[in-house]
Amino acid sequence: MTAAEPRRALVLASASPARLNLLRQAGLTPHVIVSDFDEDTLSADSPAELALALAEAKAGVVAGLEEAAGALVIGCDSVLELDGEALGKPADAEEATTRWKSMRGRSGVLRTGHCVIDTASGRQVSATASTTVHFGEPTDEEVAAYVASGEPLHVAGAFTLDGLSAPFIEGIIGDHGNVIGLSMPLLRSLLGELDVSITDLWV
Repeated sequence: MTAAEPRRALVLASASPARLNLLRQAGLTPHVIVSDFDEDTLSADSPAELALALAEAKAGVVAGLEEAAGALVIGCDSVLELDGEALGKPADAEEATTRWKSMRGRSGVLRTGHCVIDTASGRQVSATASTTVHFGEPTDEEVAAYVASGEPLHVAGAFTLDGLSAPFIEGIIGDHGNVIGLSMPLLRSLLGELDVSITDLWV
């Protein structure tokens, strides 16, 4: 970006405070426009394809809004793949409890779909990042306390690395940011496909 070129506007099509924080930590200051897309209207043949389809749908909705004109729109969505099933946010405390008891001592794969739309050119790029998560073995009492906190009801897979469930995660293989909600290395790559350097978006 030269001195004569204004910095491109960046829009995050997600209400996730974790994704917003990841972008801010990387020197980016996106505007947030929530898509309000109905996730239940989409299905796919695999968890990875579902995560990508949801990310593309959310980005597409926001990219069509007047407020996003000329901006780079980022859409993301995450699901946990366990036994071939896509697990999003649990519907209630009972489901969150059952989920955690089934995950104890096991490993799953967190799939996060990423989509970036350049509304100035109409170009769109997308990809899915995958990170293996090794779960610990919290006791029934610890699971109950975690579910009572309310946190698992608001995150894909009923857990997150940057919250109260961190002590219950033994380790990961892959990008930790992807588990939190957004892979910065993948975002950099997607922006590059659109001929945008992530450093040109720094504040």
